[in-house]
Amino acid sequence: MSFPGGLRYTKEHEWIKIENGNTAVIGITDFAQKELGDIVYVEVETIGKTLEAGAIFGTVEAVKTVSDLFLPVAGTITQLNPALANAPELVNSDPYGEGWMIKMTVTNPSDIDKLMDASAYGSMVS
Repeated sequence: MSFPGGLRYTKEHEWIKIENGNTAVIGITDFAQKELGDIVYVEVETIGKTLEAGAIFGTVEAVKTVSDLFLPVAGTITQLNPALANAPELVNSDPYGEGWMIKMTVTNPSDIDKLMDASAYGSMVS
């Protein structure tokens, strides 16, 4: 399993990456997608909503289970990855690239520093 060094991670198995100041990209980790199995649907009905850190922003449906998605930091959900509508399996094949889930505007970018780095996350899941 891979855990890229430039990302931050949550204990709920989401990753977050800051782009352009206070814009963040969020997805689930390689560990999470392997645990879930074949992803068949990603549902996010919170576009345009401002949520607190830890709030549920959507769900991911695999062949055998449905799992909630938790927001790593507070902010406003701005976009769902449009590619997931026709190809949810991108979450399995490229969880840190084409399989990203949402973009958001982060309320306080320094909150990301409180999340786990790749080494800490790797230790947690091993």
